[in-house]
Amino acid sequence: MPALNQAQVYLREAEALNPGPWVAHSIRVAEAARIIAEHHPDLDPETAYILGLLHDIGRREGVKGMVHVLDGYRFLTERGHTQAARICLTHSYPVKDARSGSSDWDGTEEEFQFVVDYLAGIEYDEYDRLYQLCDALALPEGFCLLEKRWVDVLMRYKNFTEFTLPKWQATAELKQHFDEMIGQNLYGLLPGIVETTFGL
Repeated sequence: MPALNQAQVYLREAEALNPGPWVAHSIRVAEAARIIAEHHPDLDPETAYILGLLHDIGRREGVKGMVHVLDGYRFLTERGHTQAARICLTHSYPVKDARSGSSDWDGTEEEFQFVVDYLAGIEYDEYDRLYQLCDALALPEGFCLLEKRWVDVLMRYKNFTEFTLPKWQATAELKQHFDEMIGQNLYGLLPGIVETTFGL
């Protein structure tokens, strides 16, 4: 795990290389993860925040599609941050199938096979599940209902596939899981969620 200040340096460097709304989204994901972790018996809030900051760090490599998950995995693995690298790969796959990404795979066949094999070789833990959920709770401008984020992603990538509805269902089940783990509806913990969702 990188320290918080190191994670912030990585994110600033990445923003300089590839500016865009993904940076604000990453910060929102980190904030959501920390808030949920503060109420969860098995998650550490600081760890949750750091991993959230880095979940999309692969976007430092430029404007790309799903290969950003592997770019992030490689970047962090090379620096010894194996847990954060894992989150880069797993956060986009609440359905544990490499074909279920929000956009088409834009890397090589060999790279795609690496993701296939990686996902097949692990069991998701609570941190994997946390970022699969938080990625769907955060727009760059703030927290939102899952449905708002689903439509946002679908409209940007225009990629409705056989995996879209199962992925939405899996994410809804993740929310239910975390609601149960923290003993309340997590929407009530996220500030500004009504305003962001409804444009108030």
